[in-house]
Amino acid sequence: MELREFAERVLYSESLEEKLLLNPREITDLSPDTGFSMPSGPGRPSELRISEKGVKADFPGLNRLDDDVERGKMLHFLANHELLATELMALVLLKFPNAPKEFRMGVFETLKEEQAHTLMYMRRMRECGVEFGELPVNDYFWRVVAPMESPMDFVSRLSLVFEQANLDYSVFYAKLFRQVGDNGTARVLEKIYEDEIGHVGHGLKWFRKWKKEGDTDWESFKKQLYFPLSLVRAKGVAPYNAEGRLRAGLDPEWVEKLEIEEQSRGRTPVIHWFNPNVEGEVLAQKLGKPFQPKRNVVLLEEDLDVLPIAWARRDDVVLVNKMPSRDHLKNLRKWGFAMPEFVVIGEDEDLKQRRIGGLRPWAWGGRASLVMKEFSHDMSSQVQWKWRENFEDRFFSKQLGVKMEELLGGACGQWLEDENEVFEAVQAYAGNALMKAPFSAAGRGHCRVIDGEWTDSMRGWLRRVLSDQGGVVVEPWLDRVMDFSSQYEVKPSGEIKHIGMVLVLNDDLGRFRGIEARPRWSHHLDEDLKTFLFRDADVTSLYKEKIPEALAKLLGGADFVGPIGIDAMVYRDKSGNYVLRPVVEVNSRITMGRVALELLRKTASGLGGRYEILRKSQIEDFDAWLDTLNPGEPKKGFGAGDYIINDPSQAEEFLALWRVS
Repeated sequence: MELREFAERVLYSESLEEKLLLNPREITDLSPDTGFSMPSGPGRPSELRISEKGVKADFPGLNRLDDDVERGKMLHFLANHELLATELMALVLLKFPNAPKEFRMGVFETLKEEQAHTLMYMRRMRECGVEFGELPVNDYFWRVVAPMESPMDFVSRLSLVFEQANLDYSVFYAKLFRQVGDNGTARVLEKIYEDEIGHVGHGLKWFRKWKKEGDTDWESFKKQLYFPLSLVRAKGVAPYNAEGRLRAGLDPEWVEKLEIEEQSRGRTPVIHWFNPNVEGEVLAQKLGKPFQPKRNVVLLEEDLDVLPIAWARRDDVVLVNKMPSRDHLKNLRKWGFAMPEFVVIGEDEDLKQRRIGGLRPWAWGGRASLVMKEFSHDMSSQVQWKWRENFEDRFFSKQLGVKMEELLGGACGQWLEDENEVFEAVQAYAGNALMKAPFSAAGRGHCRVIDGEWTDSMRGWLRRVLSDQGGVVVEPWLDRVMDFSSQYEVKPSGEIKHIGMVLVLNDDLGRFRGIEARPRWSHHLDEDLKTFLFRDADVTSLYKEKIPEALAKLLGGADFVGPIGIDAMVYRDKSGNYVLRPVVEVNSRITMGRVALELLRKTASGLGGRYEILRKSQIEDFDAWLDTLNPGEPKKGFGAGDYIINDPSQAEEFLALWRVS
């Protein structure tokens, strides 16, 4: 029989028995090319015809593998994949008659093994009470492999993506079936696993012959795939099997890099970007100057660029300045993060061509609008986080907090625009006051007056702020007891959702030092303070009901969507009594408090943590300090221990540390 005739029978026949007929007579490949017309799909009996409306069958969990029907459903899913692989191998033989004879005969031998795999699955599913064809099937393999334009496309997509991923699935599920006593199915999967090692090896051999000279295997593989296929599709949603890949002949670089690779498996990704310097951008724009932040501000953005991993989902994208090291990515995965794809800014051409499911910077400032616009060309009108011009300046001004206090029935701070008025206000506060520049963050841009003593530098600071920023917030210096923060999310519908509350750790000048996040945010407070907060101040109804109502008024119908944080404090009055200041500042962006809450969600039940931003320059022996850190063993979340979120080997100055206890 001619190889062409055999391939035609496998591809076009509507008889499953004929399609899977094993051991044909002697095969020759003397007349491979007699004209070929691409079919819309493989021939199949009516009950097995592939359809775009086919179901996406999920593997049963371990607790369902001892059920015959559930096993049969899984085997039905796997049998369809093996049948599709068989048909696609027949397709490549017909579509590329002039491919090397050795390659074609190798495909023929592999095809026969795929036929055998399909028959083995059919036999086992029948024993489980499920017939092949009684469940819907999908056509995903066909849709992404069949349009191949060369044999190189075939080995890249089928051999090195789908068959490579099966190195994870087959060995993993074989073990699970043995655990539940189904040795028959386990033996089938173990046989298929051994065969798949050879199939991957066959594809790899020809991939190396056809790839661009001078490129590594990994570089060529990355260039060969395009959406909807991605590198991550070459991994199963199962434990990563490095051993099988090495046995198939993949080089160690490929095996190691694929293990940490993340990219969307089909869901349109949301793009995240850490841009914490929006207040500085707004001020520069107001002054008509280029944004030229100080070095420590730049380092904060560069060092902590992976922070969105705290809230990004698997399949999302995080824009970074530099790719984290392989070792750090392995740690993040080991600790239990749902790994997004990291894309270096400036190396994002592929991302610009993909359909995007939303844009989520830290804050919508001028730079965010410019950076994110590059990815906004192909977005559904239904996505929650659309591209937008930057928010109005007022949303980033400290004046917003004063207005919020006024809406709640009184203000502790004042917004003042005249130098003499500022002097009078400070005098009214007995000479002890805190002045805040409107466009500042994390305690930067503060100036404290003590006992009414003004220095020339303080007067100069005030005049510059009034001239450049149009005003200043002046508030009395209070006997601070504690700081805390309440986090919200403004939905496109206008609904304001309360996310949670955390304790804020500030220094004496109100500069940020860290966050305490607990399952009950007030857990470590003393009983008198808790009684004051929950009985006297009624913070539960205040922050879950009254604050959202006031926020809605504050936004005033503005087209605002996204996160908002409300900073608050408790202080003592002159009689020593607790007093609640319900709003100290309003932050119209993601905040470090929100980061801590998102990390808390990933932490094992019943545990809490402290989120800190540390400076490497203040750690005396950095390597010795690193050795003292002890990440815990993940148990449905972070276990007790220390976790550095950004890469300590690359950070120049700042470290984000989550201490779970």
